[in-house]
Amino acid sequence: MNHKRVLLAAPRGCCAGVDRAIATVEKALELYGPPVYVRHEIVHNTHVINALKDKGAIFVDETHEVPEGSIVIFSAHGVAPTVREEATARNLTAIDATCPLVTKVHKEAVRYAEQDYDILLIGHEGHEEVIGTSGEAPDHIQLVDGPRDAANVHVRNPDKVVWLSQTTLSVDETTQTVTALKDRYPSLQSPPSDDICYATQNRQQAVKQLAADADLVLIIGSTYSSNSQRLVEVALAAGAGQAHLIDHADQIDPAWLTGASTIGVSSGASVPEILVRGALTWLAAHGYGDVQTLTYTEEHQHFALPRDLGAPADRSPTGAEHTP
Repeated sequence: MNHKRVLLAAPRGCCAGVDRAIATVEKALELYGPPVYVRHEIVHNTHVINALKDKGAIFVDETHEVPEGSIVIFSAHGVAPTVREEATARNLTAIDATCPLVTKVHKEAVRYAEQDYDILLIGHEGHEEVIGTSGEAPDHIQLVDGPRDAANVHVRNPDKVVWLSQTTLSVDETTQTVTALKDRYPSLQSPPSDDICYATQNRQQAVKQLAADADLVLIIGSTYSSNSQRLVEVALAAGAGQAHLIDHADQIDPAWLTGASTIGVSSGASVPEILVRGALTWLAAHGYGDVQTLTYTEEHQHFALPRDLGAPADRSPTGAEHTP
């Protein structure tokens, strides 16, 4: 009855889009040498950002902070067309690390706007991905931030309206939002395929699988990571006794372990496995050495690096041409 164990979710951690984004910065540093500028954090994880800073990446909030003629990388969350225009105006070499699944949503927004649809974008206000997608068709897109916000929507033609979504949302909450929107607009169309990415869905389902049996769930991820925050919410909704978001093992409060025989562990889609291992080591030192992996599904996705990740001769530190 008092046996202590850890249920480890699978899949967890870095998704294909995050792996691609991080590798893009590392490859650019290798090809061009530091500094390489990155507009906004390449992914939402403090450990990853600090590691890339140590290698020579400089993170900026706005394009105008990048010196003219320099190299700039757009983050995995995507940017609006105006940002690309700003980069061109400053003669920047732009490398686009936008996740292909975010690019898919951008293309959907452009296509529906060209057909003069009202686009209801389900997402969190102020999130970089939402800002980038909205910028593709600002005159056609309205943000819907959760089910309650559905009541505030107004469209021109109820028979010509479609919903799209941020890729890192809670699947259950998005379903509730769509239901609320369809109650108002029965002709509401859906995107051709899910906008919430495979990694977000898989990690949420894996957490659901272990949460009902867990007295405590630890989600490794940064507090400003949308998909990591959603995992905490999913764990609580699925029956976990308590759930906490931590950046690393040092943030685990021993008081959380009181009365906990089963601890669930997972990590957000931008979290390197070394942080999970650190948490497992900490838990083992506190009596939770029995680790059982619960596999929801296996992932085999891989995204190639951006095609524009080349190194023209006049950009190379040595003056020699490089091939990625």
